[in-house]
Amino acid sequence: MRVLVTGAYGFIGAHIVAALTAAGHEVVCAVRGARLDTRFPGLPAIACDMARDLRCEDWLPRLEGIDAVVNCAGILRERGADTYAAVHEQAPLALFQACVRRGVRRAIQISALGDPVDGDFVASKHRGDAALAALELDWLVLRPSLVYSARGSYGGSSLLRALAALPGGLPLPAGGTQRVQPIAAEDVGVAVVAALARPDVARRIIELVGPEAMPLCDYLLAWRRWLGFGHVRILPLPLPLARFAAALGERLGDGPLGRTMLRMLERGNVGAVHAVARLRDTLGLSPRPLQRALNEAPSRVQDRWHARLYFWLPLLRVLLALLWLGSGVVGWTTSAREVQALAAGGPLGGHAALWLARLTASADLALGALCLLRWRPRLVLGAMLAMLLGYTLGVGLLWPAQWLAPFGGLLKNLPLIAALAILLATQERR
Repeated sequence: MRVLVTGAYGFIGAHIVAALTAAGHEVVCAVRGARLDTRFPGLPAIACDMARDLRCEDWLPRLEGIDAVVNCAGILRERGADTYAAVHEQAPLALFQACVRRGVRRAIQISALGDPVDGDFVASKHRGDAALAALELDWLVLRPSLVYSARGSYGGSSLLRALAALPGGLPLPAGGTQRVQPIAAEDVGVAVVAALARPDVARRIIELVGPEAMPLCDYLLAWRRWLGFGHVRILPLPLPLARFAAALGERLGDGPLGRTMLRMLERGNVGAVHAVARLRDTLGLSPRPLQRALNEAPSRVQDRWHARLYFWLPLLRVLLALLWLGSGVVGWTTSAREVQALAAGGPLGGHAALWLARLTASADLALGALCLLRWRPRLVLGAMLAMLLGYTLGVGLLWPAQWLAPFGGLLKNLPLIAALAILLATQERR
């Protein structure tokens, strides 16, 4: 079959694309900008924008020659035009309405397991499911629980790996007693392949869950053992403090830590009593237990690096941003007389040195603020690195005495250059 997959480069979407390809299906990736992902260089990609393609007519040309559609698009956070209403409801509905008009009967929606009262993420997903159910299609809604993979992570799965890798203790809300029923991302892909092979399994909602419901603390300890880290204590975190951290993460961060994730964990993310049996009876799928999936893919040193660096990298970004802001403040508050005294013996005259100091201070303030706000991080970090390199080489060559200045001001730029290069190299999240 020729299958159009939206959100094909996401964490779940990529595993579904891989499973479809392995099963011999021809996959067309519908992604923003029609960019080719290095993981799937041989697969065709067409442009779509789930924030803006809200009309049936936007999707009709993309369904030419398509036999089935799998919608994996989703966002955990709203940002700009990427709203829950657009990405989870309006754009999928337009796509499925186009399927009706084009005669594409099979439509599979990757939704989310949870209670709509937990937040707009789940509520909007379920409203999108209801809109699909009202159409004359052979639709199928799959609602996965906590999805993981031993071969990679993204978003919430990366956060949970990082928690498992913390040294000293694992601070968990209420001690991590919340129950989860994790399923391997590879098994989610197998479920989609099975659904395409069974067109009679239609017009129903199926929960994708693993065979074991377990406390969150046990889930994290299994990952800690897989990573090769030693015994650790569980540190019960009072729920009010956990809620404050989630609110802070929602307000200041752009990662998975937020109120929705905490509410889903508090309630527990498990399927119905007969969810596993129903999955076996309808799709012939028996998902692997967590430990078996981990045993089949031993951890590597890159997994340990990623887990350990997860919290350090954003902290490094914040500290560098504060350094740039501090440098800008100092550059503007240093008096003209002090600037001219510092420039004595250098290649620039007093007025030129003062003008350059104020100019670079303004650039420092702007870049520091943009770095804190995570505005186009690659561009901002690249500008910070270029500025630091230019300053270090320029001053070092034209004013070599500064290498030997008190406290080694220029020498301290060298580890800063390395820190910026590391941040630039780790900006890619998938």
